Amino acid sequence: MDICVIGAGYVGLVTSCSLAHLGHRVVVVEADKNKLAKLKEGIVPFYEPGVADLLAEHGNGEMLSFSDSIPDSVAQSEIIFIAVGTPSLPSGEPDMSQVVAVAKSIGAALDTTRRRLVVNKSTVPVGSGNWVEMLVNQGKQASVQTVPTRGTRTDVPQFAVVSNPEFLREGSALHDTFYPDRIVVGSSDPNAIDRMRELYRPLVEQTFVPPAVAPRPPDFTDVPFVCTDVASAEMIKYSANAFLAMKISFANEMAGICEKVGADIREVALGIGLDRRIGVSFLNAGVGWGGSCFGKDVNALIEVAREYSSPTPLLEATISVNKNQRLAAIKKLQEDLKIIKGRTIALLGLAFKPNTDDLRDAPSLTIAAQLQKMGAQVRAYDPVAMDACARLHPELNIHYCTDIYDLASDADALVVVTEWEEFDRIDWQQIVKVMKWPLVIDGRNCLVEQELVDQGLIYRGIGH
Repeated sequence: MDICVIGAGYVGLVTSCSLAHLGHRVVVVEADKNKLAKLKEGIVPFYEPGVADLLAEHGNGEMLSFSDSIPDSVAQSEIIFIAVGTPSLPSGEPDMSQVVAVAKSIGAALDTTRRRLVVNKSTVPVGSGNWVEMLVNQGKQASVQTVPTRGTRTDVPQFAVVSNPEFLREGSALHDTFYPDRIVVGSSDPNAIDRMRELYRPLVEQTFVPPAVAPRPPDFTDVPFVCTDVASAEMIKYSANAFLAMKISFANEMAGICEKVGADIREVALGIGLDRRIGVSFLNAGVGWGGSCFGKDVNALIEVAREYSSPTPLLEATISVNKNQRLAAIKKLQEDLKIIKGRTIALLGLAFKPNTDDLRDAPSLTIAAQLQKMGAQVRAYDPVAMDACARLHPELNIHYCTDIYDLASDADALVVVTEWEEFDRIDWQQIVKVMKWPLVIDGRNCLVEQELVDQGLIYRGIGH
């Protein structure tokens, strides 16, 4: 199929590279000239394992190309994905300005040569399907329409709007794209559903050749294809992220109780997670969740509920617990060091999760800012996110280190903020020799406590 993806951000580029690998012809529209130039050179503007490899394999060829022209790209495509950003406004509502501009531009570019699908891939509030349809129609009405040739039917709708939410985890986006738990498609148009099913048939039936960067898991044979209405598809996206965020906040609230009564949240999480009704995934106590999705989507869902006067005490508690949890590491520093002023605190990790350089709503930023407010000197080491942090957050005045051992030198404490796999291979015998005070706060419960204790380090985890 001929596909147009508008927006070469995280979701847009991952989607484009994946569809091209499945055998579709994809043109990606990007308005940012600098980003567009880099993409044409094969440079990915963010860190995500495997994406650069797929871009090198398919980019600027017959299957994947880049453009800055919505009219030209829409004209040659039958399915048009809207994949632009919807960041949070100060009110908690999503900023829909990019969606507005793109939808109207799509409408202005439509013609009667074929019937298109306009697919919402951006995370949009419930009810946006009807709204996007209205915006596309406004774009059509504002444009100069070509006089139809004889025999062309003008009463046939030129497009249908489809909701197709993404469920990508940063750090494993290609795996989640090629081997998803489900594909959700929302539309009231049976023909649109059929065309989306055909688009995703290689994924649903797992008939494609797996890319080397994302091998197929053993015994993975097919993918559920969930057909629903537009509003329900939009609600599925928000509900899924809200539930996962709530699950982490629940684990963190239980961790606080575990510390008081002498229990171990790691054992508690395993014990309740083995119940198939609950599951072990996302029962991870630590310094809280971050990233571009959970906070934004939970707040957006709260705003939708307020619009309809529907109370959301669970969602509001999810946000509150997570906000407070970011201070857990600092409280543990105070318990052992007593005085924070004048101390050197070393942060192991900056990105909100491993295998990404994404710092949006990262707990590390909250922790660093609070430590500096308390008079501490903050150092940090992250395998990929240091350049981004220095560029985006110069106000934090963090000292960036070349490696873990440089980070630990003369530090009063190490705080694990991101559970990078690299940190599993730390030589703790060497670390204890160079630290001023041998304190390690495991903010992700990812280290093997006994290994540190055997080397003479003071270990403090979360919830145990």
